[in-house]
Formats: sequence, structure tokens, C-alpha cells
Amino acid sequence: MSAQLRAAGALGPVAQRVTLRAIRPYHSQLPTGGLQRTEHASRALRRSMRFPANSYHNAVIVRNASFIRLLPKLALKFARIPALFGTMMIGGVAWIQYQAIQVSNSAQEVFGNVRDTVTTTASGLWGSAVDIAEQTKRGWDNTKEEFELPEWLGNLFKSEGGPEGGNNNGSGPGRPEPPKKAKMGAAVGASAAAYGYDDAAEEDDRTPEEISKDDQMMYMTKMMIEIRNLLQKVGQSSTVSLPSIVVIGSQSSGKSSVLEAIVGHEFLPKGNNMITRRPIELTLVNDPKVSADYGEFPDLGLHRITDFSLIQKNLTELNQSVPERECVSDDPIRLTIHSPRVPDLSLIDLPGYIQVAGENQPRELKRKISELCDKYIRGPNIILAISAADVDLANSTALQASRRVDPRGERTIGVITKMDLVDPEKGAAILSDKQYPLRLGYVGVISRAPQQTGLFKRDTGALLRQISKNEKSYFSTHPEFGPDSGVNIGTVTLRKKLMHVLEQQMSSKLQDTTAAIQRELEETSYQFKVQYNEEPMTAEAYLAASLDDFKHAFKRFASSFGRPQMQQLLKEALDQRVLDQLAAKYWNKPIEDLSPAPFEPENIADLPKADPDSQFWHMQLDTATSALTRLGVGRLAATVVANAIQANVDKLVNKSTFAKHPSARQVINEAAATVLADRSYTTSDGIEFSLKPYKYEVDIQPQEWSQGRDHVAGVLKMELDQCQRAMGNLENSVGGKRKLKEVMNFVDKARKGEIIVEGETRNGAGGFSAALLQKGREAVFLRDRADIINMRIMAVKSRQCKSLENKYYCPEVFLDAVATKLTQTSVLFLNVEMLNDFYARFPREVESKLGEQMLGGGLERFASEDPRIRRHLDLIRRKELLELVLSKIEGLRRFHRADDDVAGAHDHHGHGHRAYNGNLGKKSSSSSGSGSSRGRFGF
Repeated sequence: MSAQLRAAGALGPVAQRVTLRAIRPYHSQLPTGGLQRTEHASRALRRSMRFPANSYHNAVIVRNASFIRLLPKLALKFARIPALFGTMMIGGVAWIQYQAIQVSNSAQEVFGNVRDTVTTTASGLWGSAVDIAEQTKRGWDNTKEEFELPEWLGNLFKSEGGPEGGNNNGSGPGRPEPPKKAKMGAAVGASAAAYGYDDAAEEDDRTPEEISKDDQMMYMTKMMIEIRNLLQKVGQSSTVSLPSIVVIGSQSSGKSSVLEAIVGHEFLPKGNNMITRRPIELTLVNDPKVSADYGEFPDLGLHRITDFSLIQKNLTELNQSVPERECVSDDPIRLTIHSPRVPDLSLIDLPGYIQVAGENQPRELKRKISELCDKYIRGPNIILAISAADVDLANSTALQASRRVDPRGERTIGVITKMDLVDPEKGAAILSDKQYPLRLGYVGVISRAPQQTGLFKRDTGALLRQISKNEKSYFSTHPEFGPDSGVNIGTVTLRKKLMHVLEQQMSSKLQDTTAAIQRELEETSYQFKVQYNEEPMTAEAYLAASLDDFKHAFKRFASSFGRPQMQQLLKEALDQRVLDQLAAKYWNKPIEDLSPAPFEPENIADLPKADPDSQFWHMQLDTATSALTRLGVGRLAATVVANAIQANVDKLVNKSTFAKHPSARQVINEAAATVLADRSYTTSDGIEFSLKPYKYEVDIQPQEWSQGRDHVAGVLKMELDQCQRAMGNLENSVGGKRKLKEVMNFVDKARKGEIIVEGETRNGAGGFSAALLQKGREAVFLRDRADIINMRIMAVKSRQCKSLENKYYCPEVFLDAVATKLTQTSVLFLNVEMLNDFYARFPREVESKLGEQMLGGGLERFASEDPRIRRHLDLIRRKELLELVLSKIEGLRRFHRADDDVAGAHDHHGHGHRAYNGNLGKKSSSSSGSGSSRGRFGF
């Protein structure tokens, strides 16, 4: 069968089944057309032709018909793919368009771009992808501090910006440089950011000369705030001080909102139950080079806190640390905020005035708050009196308090909050400064930003922008606050006013402050010369000198403490062990009761005449020798030497300057204990290994026997002296020698059996009390012990104990010689393993541990522990601070004179466009009086 036939036979049934499946009854009943009519015609043709032998052709025809039938489905599927991608593209671009519009809303409102606002509402009318990117870039440029965009979009902006774009915050050293004409571009950015023009809803229309003067004023204010902070460290009377801005007002007057608007962040505690309980000394530092605003609590050691909610939490906890029974405290909280968008200001926020104390508050709370505020609003500080517009100024507690200390209103700035809660006519009348005039005037603000809803939450860093928008939307719609009204409105105006007034007040007090500082410096220099002969001193030098003195003393100790001293200490310890063995094996036992003494077949008194081969006395000496060699000489030697070294180190510390420093003393003792403990186990183990042969046999040489004989006589004599002293103490305790002798006679008769004591009770016996009988038994024991020691001293000195062969007759001499051999062997190992290692490591360990303790302000605390050194260092530090303040003041004067010379030259050559008062930040009367050309919200 050919391959073609096999293929035809195999394909035939398949083709037939396909044809049968394709022909269904309902196809013939429905009208057909197009592709269906063609398919029906082809099936009819196949039925009429019927090729029985070649079913392969039928398969081809069926395939063609099936492909034609699938064409509509394939077309529909292929049509869905581009539709899907197109829908996704449209949705993605529309989403980007929506996000871009939301991001750029802030910039659009600044420039009044109505076309973009229409685009926001009609999101269907969007342009090409390039238009979207350009619009997003505009929104990013104006609101990059408020929102974060995707990374790919940020990279797109960077690539389009070129090398000139990017961060314009500036760089350079920490100390700000005076602005110069050559740096006018950077100066414009710095002053505009500090005033708030970058974040506000109004334009900066200052002339170049005004911008230059403002930048110079900023530099001078920054320098004077630095001088003020240095003067605070001097810690003297108010004669050496510079003013700050003290913020006072009633509770719920908007005081916190005004401060947050000035800073540009929400960071103050919020609540109803008098959250501010301690003064908050707030220092704002204009730092153009920082990329993110941050706060610091210098007294707490908390630095670079970029999360202002965490700052708010810390302030709340610090305020709540004041007990409720006290409610207020005069202990200030010091907070420093660094930002390129804040002016250089020194502010003090105080607790708000109250009218009536609450139920859970002390009755004297109102008086305490008033006294605390009066303490801060005294001269030369500037008073920022906060009052709400909906409260009559006649009832303003802040103005009443300021009138008490500043009746002429020369250093009080009135701030009227909640201007949108009163009629415009009434608000303008309050700001007109007629009924309750203040020399520095009033500023009206709406310091609370409106609540924002939508996709994006308001960024706390853009608080000033939100407030400025809100203020502009209100004030611009009321002609009472127009350019010709002559009133000051807006948070930006308040910022500028505070900067100028603070600079003016500081400048006015600078000359008096300089004279006071010079007097303080002269007095301090005189005291430094009289008390300390102008001897320089630092905490580092004091620590180094103390450590050097201690090292020299330790070196002298090391040269005087060596092998002889260790041998003496260890031999004394082993002598006591020898006496213990003699007392246990040879001497008398303590008397426990008044029963007759038991018979002893072998008595120490019979030892000189005993049999040389007596097994009893041989066993006694061998047992005592074994116990002496196996008592743990290694650990005993290491412990004795370590304790001696530790005691000597403690003596050295007591004689050094470290005796006045408990923490340093503890560190030195711990260093000694650490080094000794590291070598104690190794040393004791090595000693035990070296003494192992003596545990089996001790070979004593004649010379060693002779030395032991001489030495043990002295040891026994010392033991005899101790017995005699103990006997004397007993005689004194019972009332005399005679009384004690009577008791001892009674005890002796009872021990000999001459008196039968049936049983000693708590009431005593024989007419003696139980306590007296106890004393009598001790006296009899000491007398018998002294008799035995006297006898053994005579035996040691006798001819019998002169020879080594009679060691069993002279156990004292033999045990002493054994102790001497143990001592000599142990000392060799102690000298190498413990003492030399300690002398090498201990000084380094002391330096290391003291260095660890001095970290984190430990060095200053160490020096302050000595009262004499503390007074010396305080005087030097005070002198250095006063000299530094004078140098900064002199630099400020040089800068001011140079500025005046430049200004005079410009006035002479006619380069100045308008006369300008740098202190107050206003144009002089020669310019257009109302100042409307400076902007509707300008100063």
C-alpha cells in the first residue's frame, strides 16, 4: 500500500467526521449570506461530487472553510489587543495628567493660571506626553518641598534641568559669610526664603539695594543671636544679655498657631488642659545649606530630628513632666530649629494666661503664670502680645501685662489673630493703632491654615504657603486692607517685622552690653591672676596629670613589691596552716563541758622521751605533712598575692588625686581586679602542677632544717603572745584575775573528778553562772595551750631538735621547713605568671577603662568632681567666653562700619534708588509714604 493511499485512508474518516460536525440542522433553516452562504455551497458541492478514493482533497476543503469561518473571531481578538493597550495608555496618561494637575495646583494659584485650573476640572482635555511632562515639571519646581514624585519623573526633570539646575541651597562653612554685591543672586534667595517669599502667595518686589540691606541685616542678626547664646553660657546678671522675643497671650488666643506660622511647621503641643507648662526657648537658625529642616534639643543631647511630629511629642512629654500640683515651672526647654526658610530669631513661648483656675488646678495657678510671664517680659526683651480679633483689646490680658512693664509701648508688637472672625471694618480699626497705640504697631494675621481634603494631605513643611494663600484670599477681597489702608497684615509681614525689630533692639543694647562684658572680663582676668597666677588648665590636662602621677606612684610600688614580698606574704599564710596542723595533731583540744578529761595514752608532754619507732608519732607527722601539701597551695598563693596587690592599688588611689573622684577610683580598682582575675586560675593551676612531687615526698636539707628551726621558734612565740593576750581579755571581762582564777579552780577540780557535776544547766553550777563557767573553760584551755607552747619552744631549742634525724620529735621544725619549700616553689611561678603580667597590663587597662568613661561628657564631669579644679576651669571658661563675645562684637562693628562706608559711597554717587532704614525695614518718609509699592502684604 502506497503512502498516498495510507494517508488517504487515514485522513478519510477524519475529514468525514469534521464534515458531519460542521453540518448541523439549524444552519439549513436559517437564511445565510456572505461567508455562511459560501460555506453552505461548498458542502453541497462535496456531497454531489463524492470522491471515494481521494478523501485528502476533502480535508483541504474543510480546512479552508474553517479558516474562513475563524476570520471574524481572529479579527475581533486582534482588535482587542491594541484596544487594551490603548485603554491602558489612555488611563496611565490620564492618571499622570491628574497627578500633575494636583501637584501643580499650588504653583497655578501663585501665578493665577486660569488655563491650568480649567485643565484640572476638565481632565479629558489633555495634551500630548510632552505637555504633561512640562506641566509636571512646573509643579515640581514650585512644590518640590511639599510633595514627592516618582523617581523616574525626578530623573526626567534632572535631565531637562541641565547642569545649572538642582539644589540652590548653597554650600560652605558653618559660619555665614556677609552678603556682598558679587553674590547678589545667592543673597536674593537667602533673604526671600527667610522672609517667606518662596513659600508665600505674594511676590518679592524689593529693589536690589533693599535686598542687599536685608541680607546684611540678616547676617548681623545671626551674629548677635550667636553672641546672645554665648552670653547665656556666661550665666551672669541681666546686665550682660541681649533681648529675645517673648510671646505672651491668653489661652486659645492663637499663640501657638502664630509661632508655627513663623516656623513653617506644626510642632507645638496641642490640647485643652494648658499644654505649655514650661518656657520654650526657641532659636531659629537660617541655614541655607541644609536639605531638610530639623530641630535639636541641646540640653537633652537630641540632634537632627527631621520629623516634627517627634519634636511635638518630645515637647508634650517635657511639659507633662511638670507635676499637676505645680502646673508651671520656670525651667526652660531649649529647642533650636535649622532651616533655609526661617529667619534668624530668638523666641520664648510662655504658658497662656488664664482667668479662672480649673477644678483640678491649684488656686494660685493664675498668679504663678503671671509671675512667670513677668519674669520674661522685663527689658530688654521684646514683647509679642497675641490677641484675638473677636476679643475687645480692652480685655486683652497680653496687652495689660505688656503695659505694666512697657507703659509707652516701645518694645511691644501687637499681633491680632483670627482676623476673618470679625467684620473687615472692625479689623482695620483694630490695626489702625489709635485706641491702644503701640510704637511698633499691630500686625493682623490669619495664622491657622484651612483644613485640606482630597488625594494629598497637607505637608506640615508647607504650612506658611497654606496660611499665606488663606490670608491673601481673605484680605484681597476686602478693600479695608488694601495697599492704601496703612495697616500691616499677613504672616510674611510679621516675619519681616520681627527680624527688623529684633535687629534694632539688639543693636541698641549692643553698646551697653559691650561695656558690661568688658567690666566682667576685667574682673575675671583679675581673679584668674590672683587665685591661679594665670596658670592654664583644661579637663584633659588635669586628667593627664592625674594619670601620670598615679603611674609614677604605681611604678614605685612595682619596684618595691617583688619575690621577697610575695614570699613573706605566702610564708605567713602557710605558718598559720602549720599551726592549725599542730593544734589538730599535737596540742590540746577545747574544753566542751565539765566532765572528767579522758585518758590520753600518747601525750605531747611525753614526745621527747617517746620510742623513736613509735608508729603513732610517725603517723601524726606524716598525716600533718600530707595535709599541708594537699591543702591547695596554688589557690592560696594566688589569692594571697592578688589581695595584697589589690590592697596596695587601693592605697595608691587614696594617696592620688583620684581619691576625689569616686567613679575613677572604681574604674581603677575594677581594672586591677580584671587583670588579676584573668591570671588567677592559670597561676594557681601552674603552682599545683609544680608542687605535685611534694605531695608524695618532701626532701629536707640540713640547711633548710636549721632555718626552719630558727623560724618556727619565732612563730611559736607569736602564738604564745596571742594566748596571753586572750587570757588578759578574759580577766578583764570577768572582773579581774582573782575572780577568773576561782572559776578556773572549779573547772580543774571538775576535770580531775574531784567534783562531780551532774549536769551543767543554763543557771550554772558550783555557785557560778553559765556565762562565767564558759569563760572559765576558755581560760583553762588558753592556760594549757600556753603551757604546751612554752614546752615546745624549749623542745625546739633543745639539742634533740638540732638534728634532722629527730624530725619525729620536732614536728614543728619539719612542718616549717616543708612550708618554706612550698613557698619558694610557688613564688617562682607567681613572679612569672601573675606579677610580671600585672605590671605590664595594669597601666594600659587603666588608660583604656578611663578613656571609655570619659566619652560623652565624662571628661567634664570628672574634672568637676574636684571643687578646686571646677572653680579653676569655670573661671577659665568664663574668661574665654567673654573674650570670644568681645571678638565677635568687634567683628560685627567692623562689618557695620564697612556697610556704612559702602552705603555712603552709593548715596554720594547717586546709586541708591530709595532711602531705606535698615533697622526698621521701612522706607523713609522721602519715599512713597504708605509703602504700597512694597506690596500689599509687605512691611
